[in-house]
Amino acid sequence: MDTIFAPWRMEYIKGEKPEGCVFCKCSIRCDDYVICEGKSCFVMMNRYPYVSGHLMIIPVRHIGNIEDLTSEERSEIFALLDTTVRVLKEAMNPDGFNIGMNIGKAAGAGIEEHIHVHVIPRWEGDTNFMSAVNNIRIIPEDMHKTATKLAPLFQKYHRED
Repeated sequence: MDTIFAPWRMEYIKGEKPEGCVFCKCSIRCDDYVICEGKSCFVMMNRYPYVSGHLMIIPVRHIGNIEDLTSEERSEIFALLDTTVRVLKEAMNPDGFNIGMNIGKAAGAGIEEHIHVHVIPRWEGDTNFMSAVNNIRIIPEDMHKTATKLAPLFQKYHRED
């Protein structure tokens, strides 16, 4: 039998679950996972990624409905989406992307009170029997190593107008 190590999960399993919004809490935002700060939105590594390089674009303002975004927030989300795709293409050379939002619990939103856009790089063959048969995801690269690789590229491509 093979063993799969995911040591970062124990902190989540045994730790206290934060009250309130995790995207607004310093405990989440102050660690190394925020890799680009805009004026009204930021880009953050997903702490529990589907694959290496799974990023989220999140408005700073705590809102749960897409129709509540200001025009500045909408514009910055799409500007950061463009930058995020460029960064991931250069750093990780994916074959494609899944990009989307889950709005509401029925749509699969894990954090429904604070909207966010998932940007998930994909490679041919990145889904294998582990996720299909065993309900396990394999993340082949340490998240801090991924963040270290991506952060300088956000500085290269991100332009605040």
